[in-house]
Amino acid sequence: MTLHLIRARIATNALTRWAGERGWTGTRVGTFDQGKALHHLVDEMFGPSALRPFRLLVPQRRSEGNLYAYSALDAAALRRTADIQAKPDHLLVLPLPRLASKLMPSDWDVGQRVGFNVRVRPVRRIGRPIETQSGTIPAGSELDAFLLEAIRRHPDERHGMRKSERSREVVYLDWLSNKLCDAARLDKKASRVVQFRRTVASRGTTGVEGPDAVVHGTLTIENRGQFGELLRHGVGRHRAFGYGMILLTAPSRPLPER
Repeated sequence: MTLHLIRARIATNALTRWAGERGWTGTRVGTFDQGKALHHLVDEMFGPSALRPFRLLVPQRRSEGNLYAYSALDAAALRRTADIQAKPDHLLVLPLPRLASKLMPSDWDVGQRVGFNVRVRPVRRIGRPIETQSGTIPAGSELDAFLLEAIRRHPDERHGMRKSERSREVVYLDWLSNKLCDAARLDKKASRVVQFRRTVASRGTTGVEGPDAVVHGTLTIENRGQFGELLRHGVGRHRAFGYGMILLTAPSRPLPER
């Protein structure tokens, strides 16, 4: 199955207006989930899951950015679909003439090193309730992977993670390494968490706050078929909302120890 890397230009102010007309921007600052808006926009324009996973990159102080995504369809096929079902207000956000694509390789070399850039939501879903000093965390809750490890390993020690040298970056890189499964091996000495913040993910009628991290690094391909599937499906949770897309770059050298 072929895989295409898609690039679309997104007018972010128009996206906010489009989402606002549907009541998705929220009444409080910081509650607008841009990923949710894009999820609905591209599904309505190109069909359910046609662009998955995706990632929006917007330069600072700019009102236009690039939406990158992986798709089984190329730009021409996506335009034909949107010509039929996209609405005029969609096209104010994502103009079709600026849609572009390239065919991704399928003959990956085992042992090949490639660089990557990925935005992730490093969370784990707990299967059983957890008792803490603040109360009970119910089964099924989605917790920050760093917070969950701290609760489990050091429930009564505030600085336990620091003493055990388990920084947020170390925990997140371990989390990402596990998500690669047998497709690739993460080079942790050449990988870094370059951005971290907490954001609200709007799902249904509720909003869930959680970790939002960007990782730049290098990995080594270990299984060509599984690596193609890794790109196609992405990593971690919330992949349909702007997380988990592995954008490939040039590999980097191991970074100096901090």
